[in-house]
Amino acid sequence: QVQLVESGGGLVQAGGSLRLSCAASARTFSTYGMAWFRQAPGKEREFVVAIAYSGGSTYYSNSVKGRFTISRDNANANSTVWLQMNSLKPEDTAVYYCAARFSGYYVAPRPGERYDFWGQGTQVTVSS
Repeated sequence: QVQLVESGGGLVQAGGSLRLSCAASARTFSTYGMAWFRQAPGKEREFVVAIAYSGGSTYYSNSVKGRFTISRDNANANSTVWLQMNSLKPEDTAVYYCAARFSGYYVAPRPGERYDFWGQGTQVTVSS
């Protein structure tokens, strides 16, 4: 079981930056990949980016590549993942969700894979 809590959302003007955080806590040590998804009003949930447990492997969607950066720190059974979002656009407006799935140490999860654990989401609004 992995519990996820997001923070850092808010309102920002187009071209601005925000940094999201996701605190993950697990009952026992295990390796799990983590990812960010987002869902805009009236749209399906969309994969944004994922990172391996090691932090050394990442996978970005084309829509955010070059603007968003994911990073990670692990401590015992807990992890923190950050999503630095730069050059934000109005189309980035969405609820952003942190997700996790058990995976290999070096492997970044892929968009189509099943994620077993989800956070409650944090709202990001980019005004034009």
